[in-house]
Amino acid sequence: MAWSLDARIPVCLLPDPAALAGALAMGKPAALLTAEHPGPLPEGAVATASFTPAITTHLAACACCQGRSPAAQALDQLFQARARGQSKWFDRVLVLAEGLAGEAVQAALREDSMASARFRLAVPVAG
Repeated sequence: MAWSLDARIPVCLLPDPAALAGALAMGKPAALLTAEHPGPLPEGAVATASFTPAITTHLAACACCQGRSPAAQALDQLFQARARGQSKWFDRVLVLAEGLAGEAVQAALREDSMASARFRLAVPVAG
């Protein structure tokens, strides 16, 4: 029997706010990642980060962001907040994948080595 352990944080793409509310209501503690600022922390979320495609938070060509997408940088923000104790612990990341947000996060997980080392795309579970 082959064993496999993937300790990366699962990232689940959700199609709409109704699916998000349902996912937050059940399961392990979750962080929320959105393309636009989500406003106040939704009930059931323990941390949040947002990104706007094509806009970075640091100066152009800074060493930490050079060549990295805003989605990858937002995933970094979540991971660092969790690791430093600046947010409550979360076991999964939920992404409100409206518009281009889902594609941006998938690209970050596929193309950014730091994001893919810390996070993995979760297979949706039928409920």
